[in-house]
Amino acid sequence: MDKENRSAQAPALSRDRAKNHPSRGTSCGVVHDNTRHSTHFTVVGNHLAQHADLSLTAIGLATHIQSLPAGSPVDIRSLARRFPEGTTRIAAALRELEAHGYLRRNRERTAAGRMVTRTVSCNQPGRKGGGPRRKSAPSPRPADGGGPPPRPEKEPPPRRWRERREPRRRAALPPVPQPAYPTPDLLQTAVGILSGLLHTDPRLQISESDAEHLAPGVATWLEREYTPESVHRALTTALPLKPLGRPAALLAHRLAAQLPPLPPFRPPEQPPVRHPLHNCDTCDRAYRGPEPGRCGPCSAVAGSDLCSLLV
Repeated sequence: MDKENRSAQAPALSRDRAKNHPSRGTSCGVVHDNTRHSTHFTVVGNHLAQHADLSLTAIGLATHIQSLPAGSPVDIRSLARRFPEGTTRIAAALRELEAHGYLRRNRERTAAGRMVTRTVSCNQPGRKGGGPRRKSAPSPRPADGGGPPPRPEKEPPPRRWRERREPRRRAALPPVPQPAYPTPDLLQTAVGILSGLLHTDPRLQISESDAEHLAPGVATWLEREYTPESVHRALTTALPLKPLGRPAALLAHRLAAQLPPLPPFRPPEQPPVRHPLHNCDTCDRAYRGPEPGRCGPCSAVAGSDLCSLLV
């Protein structure tokens, strides 16, 4: 007598016979409305579809993996994007399939020297040879007595997928005053003042980008007739005793909050008048004056002679 084939299609029931119809008052089971597939189908054994120890999630996931073409990604992240169960349930289902021999993961080294994980899906674990194999992922053979492939004595812990978080962005520094005439010499002097702060307090060490941000603020103080020593003293006096988390932010705050007022307005000094050269009418020497005539000594002598005559 042949062995019963549970995968065979059930014969159609005749509506003429009353015994084919469920009787009233009794519960009825499933009725299959089967259609024979000729393309786009996957053969799944009853040992998987009716497995007594696998969860429903693991059975469905194994069916999905067996239906995929070779080379499809079956990592936890790809499966979580495809199904709504989430990474925790998918990872648990993959471990179930691996424990019962429906899934194998092999570590291999590529030609470039990288270590990669090859996933092998077995549609019939326990068969000698380990089920279908891929050429790129040779799998270990199970024992000759059948059953799932032997597991190592100490199984490595399962990999947990962790979401990649974007690096925390650093907060921008507070704005600093801007000079009216940011000349290169003025900015270079400002950078020199900032680089010398750490000699007074090592906590005031700043980066090059922070110095470029703070230099215009220091240049504004220099424009307001503050000496480099005065600016250095204003930035290093009465610092907090606790560690400075962001010294550049503290310096930017001080440059803006303690900005000195503009100096009082002073009109520019008039340059001295330079008269043209003339030759003295008496001594014929050159002298500068507004008009031609006598030079200063000759004018003084002439004035003294005139005073003597008057006396």
